[in-house]
Amino acid sequence: MSAIWAALLLATAAPAWADNTTQFEQAAAAYQAGNYKQAFRLWQPLAQQGDAEAQFNLGVMYEKGQGVAQDYQQAIAWYQKAANQGDAEAQFNLGVMYEKGQGVAQDYQQAIAWYQKAANQGVAEAQFNLGGMYYNGQGVAQDYQQALVWYQKAANQEYAAAQFNLGVMYSKGQGVAQSYQRALAWYQKAAHQGLAAAQYNLSRMYEDGRGVAQDYQQALAWYQKAANQGYSDAQFNLGVMYDEGRGVAQDYQQALAWYQKAANQGDAMAQYNLGVMYYEGRGVAQNYQQALSWYQKAANQGVAGAQYNLGLIYATGQGVAQDFQQAKAWWQKVLAQPDTEENAEAKTNARTALQTLKEIGIR
Repeated sequence: MSAIWAALLLATAAPAWADNTTQFEQAAAAYQAGNYKQAFRLWQPLAQQGDAEAQFNLGVMYEKGQGVAQDYQQAIAWYQKAANQGDAEAQFNLGVMYEKGQGVAQDYQQAIAWYQKAANQGVAEAQFNLGGMYYNGQGVAQDYQQALVWYQKAANQEYAAAQFNLGVMYSKGQGVAQSYQRALAWYQKAAHQGLAAAQYNLSRMYEDGRGVAQDYQQALAWYQKAANQGYSDAQFNLGVMYDEGRGVAQDYQQALAWYQKAANQGDAMAQYNLGVMYYEGRGVAQNYQQALSWYQKAANQGVAGAQYNLGLIYATGQGVAQDFQQAKAWWQKVLAQPDTEENAEAKTNARTALQTLKEIGIR
């Protein structure tokens, strides 16, 4: 299974509210009302007096440019003050800024140090990001077991991206014995929270029968959920299931619709399949020019089947002026592709086609 890894969460938290002083509450109310300048004016003296939550909130406002000109260095300075007093959210945000290099030179080791402090206080986002640093070997030696530990902590707090990453690690056997059943369980948790990547991977497990009995209808249901969120791999696979009638009645028009959505997002195989459907007139009126257009897009992304078919269209002059040199050029591109199972048929066909050109005197 080709897993899709969730990106590190780099969003910072919103300002914290506290039933501290009346002035703090007034600032919080002003912030909630969108009166950022008033909120800043009220929080600033509290922050200068050492109130950690007010310091954190000023950091957020400087980072986002709310009520004040955006200034990452000032954000860092206020986060630092709050973090030094043990404010966990400030520690996390400080880690993010060091990781991204905002207002400070990028420094993965400093990011890890601050994530560690926040993670030790139970901040799920920090636990997740810390897991990511260990997984990717950023600022620390790559360590799948440590990554697993921190993802587990965040996952136990219902952090969906961590649940997903745990699923990937169990599926691949990274830092833990491979277990498709445990992978399935974690994907399910994240999928039920609406994470599209988890819904897609869960579909793959049902479709392939890994960790669970093969079930095309369940696969279809989860692909649908991910596809509805714009997840292109799910849109493509949903198209395949309608195209082949797996878990659902065969429906070329539905297949075409889902291929179109994925193709519009740049999915090369969807572009290729869309080209095939226009070429053959499945689910749509036959249209060689549309076939040519979609084959071209897929071929430019290196899909061997599309390159071969594009050559065939030029050789036969379907939807385009006949051009044997263009056909030859595309077939030669096919032969330059790696010798893989998925390229084998296209390469065999291209060799035969090039030999045919030689036999009719085209060189």
